[in-house]
Amino acid sequence: MVLDQQRSKRKPSGGKLKLTTKKKKYALGRDPTLTKIGEKATKTIRTRGGSEKLRLLRTETINLYVPKDKKYVQAKVERVLENPANRHYVRRNIITKGTIIKTDKGDARVTSRPGQEGVLNGTLI
Repeated sequence: MVLDQQRSKRKPSGGKLKLTTKKKKYALGRDPTLTKIGEKATKTIRTRGGSEKLRLLRTETINLYVPKDKKYVQAKVERVLENPANRHYVRRNIITKGTIIKTDKGDARVTSRPGQEGVLNGTLI
């Protein structure tokens, strides 16, 4: 299935719009990267213009900012406690930005976008 990022085919009232253009290559989207807990695995994606993005598929560690000490430490990710993006992601241990995860140092909130940036950063709460 193609993810189309052009304008919606429906009006705010619910009526159908008459499309004036076909689907274009530049409006193509990709399936979301659902980062999980496990042995570290990344994937390199070629983006428009020849640049590259790093996708984080699985990870076991997080770069954790400790506000009390004002330092970064690496911590082991144990499980997902809460995910505001989708409540079903908690059962599947899927990590997105804003997810609250349990680490060996305590609970942390994810501040990076692991599926877009290729790294998992967070803040101790």
